[in-house]
Amino acid sequence: MKPDRSAYLDALHMLARRELSARQVRERLIDREHDSADIDAAIEHLREYRSIDDARVAQAYVRTALKVKGRGRLRIQRELQEMGIEKEIAAEALAASFGEVDERSLVRAALQKKLRTRTRIDTPAEYARVYQFLMRQGFSPAVVTAALRQYRRGQDDDDR
Repeated sequence: MKPDRSAYLDALHMLARRELSARQVRERLIDREHDSADIDAAIEHLREYRSIDDARVAQAYVRTALKVKGRGRLRIQRELQEMGIEKEIAAEALAASFGEVDERSLVRAALQKKLRTRTRIDTPAEYARVYQFLMRQGFSPAVVTAALRQYRRGQDDDDR
């Protein structure tokens, strides 16, 4: 079945601006009130010619979220799921990008960015805020706790 020209062209225009997953293209075409059969045909045609490739979208997104934004694995995984990327494809993209990354160094960088020039966390409420910030960035609780403990130990060493 040949795709409806307007749904197909709308999708091409969207993809010319940025990489999108098949689900994102579908949702945007629905918002533009295209017929569902036309949307299906357009997406199938785009997949056939690899204009839509969820694996490529996932890999690009993971690289950007990791290297530019400094996000953790859990947040990136959640965001990929929200984009409509299948779990297997997301897992492959995450494994490829996080394979050689030390998550502890990412947490330390996020902690330094959050605290800037401050050298200590003075109150339990402030500690909780920093902990929650790091959790929202997608780091695992164990890595966050270890980084905050190391930060406190570093403070104790400075105080001596």
